[in-house]
Amino acid sequence: MSIDSTAAVLSAVGVEPGEIASREVLSGGTYNTVTRVTLQDGRDWVVKIPPGHGTGMGYEQRLLTNEVTCYEAAAGLAGGALPVVVHSELDPSAPAGAYVVMTALPGRPWSDIAGSLTDSETRVLRNGFGRIVGRLHGVTGTAGFGYPAEPFGPLAATWREAFTAMTDAVLADAERYGARLPLPVARVREVLAGAADVLDEVVRPALVHFDLWQGNLLLTGEPGARRFGGIIDGERMFWGDPVADLVSTTLLGDPEADTDFLAGYASTAPEPLAFTPSVRRRLNLYRSYLYLIMLTETVPRGTDAEGLAWTWREVAPRLVAALDEVASGGV
Repeated sequence: MSIDSTAAVLSAVGVEPGEIASREVLSGGTYNTVTRVTLQDGRDWVVKIPPGHGTGMGYEQRLLTNEVTCYEAAAGLAGGALPVVVHSELDPSAPAGAYVVMTALPGRPWSDIAGSLTDSETRVLRNGFGRIVGRLHGVTGTAGFGYPAEPFGPLAATWREAFTAMTDAVLADAERYGARLPLPVARVREVLAGAADVLDEVVRPALVHFDLWQGNLLLTGEPGARRFGGIIDGERMFWGDPVADLVSTTLLGDPEADTDFLAGYASTAPEPLAFTPSVRRRLNLYRSYLYLIMLTETVPRGTDAEGLAWTWREVAPRLVAALDEVASGGV
């Protein structure tokens, strides 16, 4: 997507060229084109436009529908920690194509400044982050389980049905792209199916962001006095088990060790979170799903050699470990 595409969107929402004070394409995303636009009257927006091709993952269809659903469903519940949708067009056949225009949140990605944070700052920030996620998990879908964009058909009546469709799709992607996995697809499918009964414990379709790594968390304030500013990039959101979000809150880490996050989460979450054997088994199912995505998407993303090496070194062993835990019924 080009600057001209962003200009077409701005024109579609009634913004004249002379009203634009600045425009900057933002880096860091892996799918959509994202541009920050500041208007002469002080309004600060982010314009997001999807790619015009169909070579992504199976679930990456109409992702903006997920993002708009995420922000609108949680509006007013997160204390300004999520963007507000200003304009949206979800039909790619519209004159300016599909897009979403949202408010820009202040701050810098946590990942950019993590090394400069003190231990005390980090503890306070993790606690605040947990409080926000707990509030998000209090949002309940009314139409069923799965991705709001419905890439695999209508929302499902049960979480087992929805999650099975999600894992089937990523395994189909792995086969279609010839992605390198540490285990045969047939074995992965067998392990996941053997534990599907534990998914029946999930009966409420909660809002799950599923991309809560530090690059999508914004921090504000000066060094020594950082504050948690907000959460962005809700395009991977689905209605499902809130436990699933824990695979990205401590990406590649152990959520049970994130005590400050868990304390904040417990203060706002609609249900208590206890790491029972079944919760841990579900957590390993969701780890497996995320790791399968991370390994498979390297093909359509055209990941470079360094990125491929990192993914194979860091993600592949964790996928094997998670599947081993699922297969053994271990905790």
